[in-house]
Amino acid sequence: MRGQLKMIDIRLGQDRGWANNDWLNSRHTFSFGSYYDPNYMGFASLRVINEDTVQPGQGFGLHHHQEMEIISYVLEGALEHQDSLGNSSIIRPGDVQRMTAGTGIQHSEYNPSASEPVHFLQIWIVPETNELAPGYEQIHSPIAARHNRLQLMGSRTGRDGSMTIHQDVNLYASTLSQHRSIAYALPPQRVAWLQVAKGAIQLNGTYNLTAGDAAAITELQRFEVQGQSEASDILLFDIAA
Repeated sequence: MRGQLKMIDIRLGQDRGWANNDWLNSRHTFSFGSYYDPNYMGFASLRVINEDTVQPGQGFGLHHHQEMEIISYVLEGALEHQDSLGNSSIIRPGDVQRMTAGTGIQHSEYNPSASEPVHFLQIWIVPETNELAPGYEQIHSPIAARHNRLQLMGSRTGRDGSMTIHQDVNLYASTLSQHRSIAYALPPQRVAWLQVAKGAIQLNGTYNLTAGDAAAITELQRFEVQGQSEASDILLFDIAA
């Protein structure tokens, strides 16, 4: 990110990088692949947020990753995962999956539907330790569990039923009704990244954000998010500065 961040720095979805072909439409919040922006190389240990839409029967063939925590969060449709550890699963809305690439893992991601696209976020977090053993975890959070509240989806210790992320990160999800608000107290020496996945929200009564938009939040003790559409999905990353 930029060298001198404001307390709230807005990243508009329309300004993200873009890759598009016959089967994949991908928007890149941070520099990724052929998209490069020196102002957006990541945020603390958060390295990638790609918003991908994959057409029916298409996907990413078997490929290699290492030394990264890779999180998939499905918004619409279904995503089929297979990896070199022998894991095979279908990820649907409300599911969140963490793959520790560690010393090396191969995996594939396909849309198993013959008629519907799959829309999901792929998130990369730099682990706090290299040469971890590759690993895999998946949990489900029904809408009722995160309706108008922040539900912990991932944490360093896997507390409260969340998945384990090998980094000092707390990942929350929430589905907000219109005009319903949630507040968050940001501890000292922490920063936050707020990603709007669906719908529209207002941040601190000032910033109006819609799907694809995001905010980097620093040096604030507290902030508030209010839903501005019938149902708005947000992800909140609370990260060690």
